Formats: sequence, C-alpha cells, structure tokens
Amino acid sequence: MSEPHPSEDTGRAPVPYPDEAAGGPAPLIDRGSGRFWSPRRVPACVVALLLLAGAGVLLYDVVAVRVHRPAMHWRRVLARQLAERPLDDVWVLTGAGVAAALGLWLVVLALTPGLRALLPMRRPHADVRAGLRRDAAALVLRDRALTVSGVREARVRMRRRRARVRALAHFRELDDVRADLDTVLGDAVGGLGLSRPPALSVSVRRPGRKG
Repeated sequence: MSEPHPSEDTGRAPVPYPDEAAGGPAPLIDRGSGRFWSPRRVPACVVALLLLAGAGVLLYDVVAVRVHRPAMHWRRVLARQLAERPLDDVWVLTGAGVAAALGLWLVVLALTPGLRALLPMRRPHADVRAGLRRDAAALVLRDRALTVSGVREARVRMRRRRARVRALAHFRELDDVRADLDTVLGDAVGGLGLSRPPALSVSVRRPGRKG
C-alpha cells in the first residue's frame, strides 16, 4: 500500500505539534530552583539498624521476664543506676547531653537539604531542573580569570553565597587588573546560570607578597 504524499488531501485534519497547539513556542520560565535534598541513606540506615537492634534486644528481654526468666544483667544494672543516681549526677548529665546532641543532629539532618557542593541552576522550563558542582564553577571562574592580561595565577574559593578570587599579577597596574577581573568574572558568574549567583570578591597582589 502506497503512503499518501504530503501534498495530497487525505480528508483528515493535520495533527498540530505541541508548540503549535499552544499557539507558538512555550515561553521560558526563568525562575530559581531550590537546593537539592540529599537522601542521606547512610544516617538513615544507621539509625534504623540501631533502633531495630535495640527494639529486638528489649523485646527479647521483656518476653524472657514474662516467662519467668531473669532479666538481662545490663537492664538490671541500668535500672539500679537510674534509681540510685541523682539527676544532677555527672554521668546522668553526660548521658542526657549526648542524647540531646544526637537528637538535635537528627533534627538538623531532617530539616536541611544537604548537598552543599551542588549549586542549583535556573529553570528555563518547569520540567527541567539542573545543578552545577561548586568545583566545576570554581574551575570556570579560574579559567576566565587567567584570560585577563597580567594575571599569572588565580585561585577561586567557591561558596554558595560568595566566590572569592585571589589573583597574582606580574605586570600592569593592580587596579587595572582588578577592574578587568571584576568585569570578566562578573560576566562569567552570570553565564553560569545559577539561580542565586554568588557575590564576587576579587583580590589582586604581586607575586611574593602576602595579602
């Protein structure tokens, strides 16, 4: 059976493309993307295993007591210590502090996203989400800094909110080099496509001088 030629009338209305059906190309959504959340599998597995082991041992001891067997030695010692020691005892306060610190650590893990090394990027479309590693962003800024005339060496320390650039200039005036670095690196930071571009801090010095 021969296929109908595109110019022939098949009696069916052509199916529009998604962009055509929407009346043109979909507009870009230039909005920020929140930070990526870490699954934190290792802390979750450790806490789950500890809780499972503790619950299993406690359940075994309770069942043993119910069938008229003596309780485990550690539970009898713990119950006696808790009954005899006052609340202001050093070991009681130490144990309470450790338990509170562990609980606070778990709360912080549950409420913070983590993945600090991954910088969220702008979302050009609603169904697209991307991130850029901090070391990759620092490498881009370092390479751009080395393109400035007079820059001999550059070091970049990339954070979520600030990018610190330290450059060595072996010729040209330091103010001129710094001005060129501000311009070049400012364009480079904007070109990274980050949802929250970091503030730029640039320092220039001569080789062999500290500061």
